[in-house]
Amino acid sequence: MLLAALVVVALAVGGALWAGNRGPTASPETRPSSAVGDRVDTRGGAVHALSLGPVATWDPQRMASRSDMAFAGRVFARTLTAYAPSTDPARQARLVSDLATDVGTPSQDLRTWTFTLRDDVTWQDGSPVTCEDVAYGISRTFAVDAVKGGPSDALAVLAVPRNADGSSVYAGPYAKGAKAAAGQAAFDKAVACAGRKLTFSLSMAVGDFNEMLTQPAFGPVKASVDRGVKGTYDVFSSGPYMLRGTWEPGRGGTFVRNPHWTASSDPIRKAYPDEIRYQEGLTTQTVAQQIMADNDSGRVSVSLGSAPPAIQQHITAVQSLEERSLNPRTGVVDYLVPNTRSPAFKDPLVRQALAAATNRDAYVTAIGGATAADPSLSLLPAAVPAHHGDDPVGAGTRGDAARAKALLAKAGVTTPVAFTVAYRSDPTSDKAIAALVAGWRQAGFAPTTKPIADDYFSTISDPAAAAGIDLFWSNWAPAWASASTILPPLFDSSINITAAGPGRDYGYFADPDINTLMAKAGAMVDRGEREKAWGEVDRQLLAQGAYIGLAERRALYIAGSGVRNLSANAVLGGVVEFADIAVTP
Repeated sequence: MLLAALVVVALAVGGALWAGNRGPTASPETRPSSAVGDRVDTRGGAVHALSLGPVATWDPQRMASRSDMAFAGRVFARTLTAYAPSTDPARQARLVSDLATDVGTPSQDLRTWTFTLRDDVTWQDGSPVTCEDVAYGISRTFAVDAVKGGPSDALAVLAVPRNADGSSVYAGPYAKGAKAAAGQAAFDKAVACAGRKLTFSLSMAVGDFNEMLTQPAFGPVKASVDRGVKGTYDVFSSGPYMLRGTWEPGRGGTFVRNPHWTASSDPIRKAYPDEIRYQEGLTTQTVAQQIMADNDSGRVSVSLGSAPPAIQQHITAVQSLEERSLNPRTGVVDYLVPNTRSPAFKDPLVRQALAAATNRDAYVTAIGGATAADPSLSLLPAAVPAHHGDDPVGAGTRGDAARAKALLAKAGVTTPVAFTVAYRSDPTSDKAIAALVAGWRQAGFAPTTKPIADDYFSTISDPAAAAGIDLFWSNWAPAWASASTILPPLFDSSINITAAGPGRDYGYFADPDINTLMAKAGAMVDRGEREKAWGEVDRQLLAQGAYIGLAERRALYIAGSGVRNLSANAVLGGVVEFADIAVTP
């Protein structure tokens, strides 16, 4: 349904993999949000955020990294709507208002959405954040020659006419001339301001448009301070913190209080520390060791990257360290895609047999154990409301060779069934695929591995790949907390499969009935009913063997003993939650 989801998540997920190992202790994720000591509501002090980086940009319309968007969204870049902080993990997927007074009012056909801006939100210079600022920020996405790399959802869903070649008639706010003026008029009709009232006109029914707006790409930008392509690291804040001085790529910067921010104007961010000192360019091992030492700097520091596997083992084995760590799910799910055009997997029964033979537990063990991932039957991560635990194939996470053989016998195929599996190669993935191969061989398959080290996703999306590859490894994560950003981008053949290739539908799965179900789900008004419908779509995809879920990745973060209110927000990608983090002297 949403072409843009394909772009934003592809950028966000690439390389976003973690590995580790886990001891027998309970998952830190199950502890209360105040993972380090008691919860406090104390203002003051400085928290040190330590990261490998690099941050590619702080431009709200150019950000693609899930972790960067999550940090910016809690520190300086506000949006019309947002997800509730992870102070209540059971309600993390709850959509709340941010710059807007509520979560929006849709028309009956879901093609018009209306929001009213709060009247007490200001920029760091004291000027009000206006409806026009929000519209201007969104308009920058259309300047595709200048604003590159970020989500393109605005181009996909806003009712701005297109040229014959598919490009938008609107070229963004930097374009000049009569043609540009006509394009601006078309945009202003699709994103219309009347005082504090903002009305969006969409080209299609989008039931979760107000969740799409949680992305910084739909946030405000003040036109008078916009430097376009030169503003890669410019920060002009509408949130509780602003950048002191300039950002130094490879080193970082310090975020200090925005004197014009008020707690009464912000229902989300507590802004307890006086400063957030963001330091990048540190290896994950250096970060973990510095924080574990708990010296003057380390005791008020928090890692923004997952600890390396060997250190994870030490953290989980030492109670005092385990108590100040977090091990959240990240929303990144590894999965396999059978090539439905391949003779090996053209029959749904054979695809089901492969799913039944797949040992997810062995895969998780190979990539690092329980701190690295959880076995998953579905592509829908735990934080998405449509998530379910159903197993249509009935094999469980350990795999069932006997059931797989029975399905192959029912299909009437000659065994062993030979096939080639492609995957993105690195030392950990090599071991993980080898673990899967062992289970497949026991169940009546004869797999051949095809490791690909470079340009993996561009390689498997080439139409030529379908002729020599029968099974593809991939991974994916939602752009916001809805299955609409997962299932259509991967399995809606109407938006993926063309003469140029399969898009992200690597296995060329095509089912018009499934496409229709996805369109209906995306056009449902009620969020609960909509996500329930997405869950049913997922069950049908699993039952047809359209894909095989493997594992949802985890990260392991550690904080110093002076950090309080430590939690991770699964909806934002399992990242450290900066909405109410605090430090004590």
